[in-house]
Amino acid sequence: MSDTNTVSPLRQRMIEDMAARKLNPHTQRGHIYSCKRFAAWLKRSPDTATADEVRLFQLHLIESGMSICNRNRIMTGVRFLFRVTLRRHDLAAEVWHIKEPERLPPVLSPEEVKRVLTMATSLKARAMLTLAYGCGLRAGEVVRLRAGDIDSAQKIIRIVQSKGRKDRHVMLPPEVLKLLRQWWKAGPTASNNGVAPEQRWLFPGRSQRQPLTTRQFSRLFKEAAKAAGLRKTVPLHSLRHSFATHLLARARQGHSRDPGVARTFQA
Repeated sequence: MSDTNTVSPLRQRMIEDMAARKLNPHTQRGHIYSCKRFAAWLKRSPDTATADEVRLFQLHLIESGMSICNRNRIMTGVRFLFRVTLRRHDLAAEVWHIKEPERLPPVLSPEEVKRVLTMATSLKARAMLTLAYGCGLRAGEVVRLRAGDIDSAQKIIRIVQSKGRKDRHVMLPPEVLKLLRQWWKAGPTASNNGVAPEQRWLFPGRSQRQPLTTRQFSRLFKEAAKAAGLRKTVPLHSLRHSFATHLLARARQGHSRDPGVARTFQA
């Protein structure tokens, strides 16, 4: 796991193992970083580590004040190296994970959601934020939507290869469909050259043929939240949590499965 530009045989083997198991690029980069960090602490190649050194490295991470999430993420990469690439199951068995404390996710009230959607800086931003809340989508799912994923006849959205490499269908409320149609008519057409209509990104980014990034989407949410005067700091993912909470609240009150998007979307 050398820090030079030359890829060591061990790292190359680990990269091939990760690619063979179709780990996504972000996960692969994280695993490589984890092993580089272990090698830097060890001051030699990880394939020469002992069980006691694996234990001491984990204690080092804890004593350094690292968060439980980051500590577990680093050790997941190191365990992959031991278990898969090196076939050192004795060392992999020395890796242990700390259970993270369970906390309630931040949730916005229906009134706060309405203010955020109303204060969206553009039709594009409002359409994206409305999808995140009204359909309970993750940020990555919203930005990767293509025109062909929208089934207006059945009022559903097809989510392709999202978390856990799974496809699924989600409901598409009429109010959201109406907003998407408005955006489709008003949206940019420069990126459509040579691309079949069903393959066009609903929310293209700056590079024409690439979708908007989740970071750019998060920035749109923060701008809307600030304009809405929200006192609490919440992430974009709070819209998905709010959707689930409001849906459950209405179910307990004996209402339909519609979380009240019609009232929320009315400006």
